[in-house]
Amino acid sequence: MLITVFNIATALYDHSSDVIELTPTNFQSRVIDSDDVWIVEFFAPWCGHCRNLVPEYQKAAKALKGVVKVGAVNADEHQSLGSKYGVRGFPTIKIFGANKNKPVEYQGQRNAQGFIDAGFRELRNIVDSRVGGGSKSSSGSGGSKSSDVIELTESNFDEKVLKSDDLWLVEFYAPWCGHCKNLAPIWAEVATELKGKVRVGAVDATVHQSLASRYEIRGFPTIKVF
Repeated sequence: MLITVFNIATALYDHSSDVIELTPTNFQSRVIDSDDVWIVEFFAPWCGHCRNLVPEYQKAAKALKGVVKVGAVNADEHQSLGSKYGVRGFPTIKIFGANKNKPVEYQGQRNAQGFIDAGFRELRNIVDSRVGGGSKSSSGSGGSKSSDVIELTESNFDEKVLKSDDLWLVEFYAPWCGHCKNLAPIWAEVATELKGKVRVGAVDATVHQSLASRYEIRGFPTIKVF
């Protein structure tokens, strides 16, 4: 019984969670050396605020799955990581984005929507930096009036994306995927905000399986930059 209680007390997120456990052993390879945007919580198991945060943080991890990585560090156990990133209290949440060596401390609302917004804000910052923050000419969105997300298929992908000079963000999704459904309104918002600078598209990977195979899509949603 004591062992069980101890295990529960030292881990806020289990292996079934979409929140990725980070340690000194995997932090460099998973976070710093990757091209992904990461939201990382530094927590202590005994911290009441950290425990209260768990449901909202897990909601954000589910919604952002395949788009922005969401992780957690037990900074009580792994004090070297907490010290390295200037963690003074718990929970501390940092965004590892364009400059992985200078993460930004998250100062927004501590709820799922706040974390989701922060993740997409950092994605937009990275895209803006790639295009120089300027506006590129565009021949139109190709989407419906209700959405600026462009539908991509096996018949138009090469012409619209690969032969284009535009920068593209493309989501590969499955209609039955809950994470994809959660992403849909956010993806539409991203498309509208980036309109004229970056093209935002979506591929139904269950219909266009050859595209999914070509780009080695293993789960949904998966976002790729072209």
